[in-house]
Amino acid sequence: MASSYVVTATPARYISLLCAQFAHKLPVSVDEQHGCIEFAFGLAHLHADSAGLHLTALSNSAQDLEKLKHLIATHFERFAWQAELNLDWQ
Repeated sequence: MASSYVVTATPARYISLLCAQFAHKLPVSVDEQHGCIEFAFGLAHLHADSAGLHLTALSNSAQDLEKLKHLIATHFERFAWQAELNLDWQ
């Protein structure tokens, strides 16, 4: 498991964008405050709070976890380039 937190005034926007991006090919559940993306090799959970966005990546292997973190980070950072936001996985 890995997690990241990003301070942003628009966390729900990023949940919506990420889930919409992956929904074309993957099972996704989403509402204004939460999102879940089901990859074949793991899950990405997204949660908005009043100050930012929590992201959690879950996978059964270290290799798959790295792949999942990379996919989520590259898409998030593409959407957040104007705000210059980056994910720092822990």
